[in-house]
Amino acid sequence: MQIDRNLLFNSITQFLDEDLGRGDITTQSTVLDATKGRGKFLAKQEMIVAGLEVAEAVFNCLDPELQIEAFVYEGEFVKANTEIARLDGPANVLLAGERLALNLMQRMSGIATLTSKYVKAIEGTSARIVDTRKTMPGLRMIDKYAVQIGGGHNHRFGLDDGILIKDNHIMLAGGIEAAVKRARDRAGHLHKIEVEVASFEQLQEAINVGADVIMLDNMHPSQVMEAVQIVRKSEKGKNIILEASGGITLENVADYAKAGVELISIGAITHSASAMDISFKIGLGH
Repeated sequence: MQIDRNLLFNSITQFLDEDLGRGDITTQSTVLDATKGRGKFLAKQEMIVAGLEVAEAVFNCLDPELQIEAFVYEGEFVKANTEIARLDGPANVLLAGERLALNLMQRMSGIATLTSKYVKAIEGTSARIVDTRKTMPGLRMIDKYAVQIGGGHNHRFGLDDGILIKDNHIMLAGGIEAAVKRARDRAGHLHKIEVEVASFEQLQEAINVGADVIMLDNMHPSQVMEAVQIVRKSEKGKNIILEASGGITLENVADYAKAGVELISIGAITHSASAMDISFKIGLGH
């Protein structure tokens, strides 16, 4: 996915309204309006850098003429104490946008860095690391963009983006067969149907009813390997895409990849990624 700049600017405007309120009274009280500043983004730890475009958009919302001078690329690995980017402009604008720009960059870099670790852990396999809908409300677009920066791939963006029949749908619909058949009758011809299964019995039912994608939920890698063999040996299962999900960590993700699934979905890369330590030091400008 690409950043939707209209949506990004709308979101940032709301975020700035929350932070600035009626104005930055500290800066208004201490810094002369004509003061120029130079801000430097500094990585305080090793990380994959993400969010340069988003940080620039924060300052653009305050002053459309400001541009960040970046010294690294989005997705580039940097060591601690690396200067990431620089920004010259009115000091009051730099101070007003500082916290929001850092918050977003730190979060995005954290997601990208954790994602890259999972991607590296499964190198040499045909599996892909994908995200989930376990994102911070209001930040889904940038969370999922950060996953891409880290080398991962996006699952569906929202509930309108694909059919994923999970345990609650199965229970309420009266079973996997009923749920899939109903979805097949009502869905558009371009929509694939994914079914979450937690047992081999459910797996066979999903195969028989013609699911396009099957999510193997909370299965041990050995169970996933067995499930892959069952699907691949089935006449109906040759074209089914298999996804592993639940209980996956950096320590065991390679085992899931080697089991033969195409997708490994990990909610932790967005909901549990630690924010990276980035500073924004402002000095007098010219």
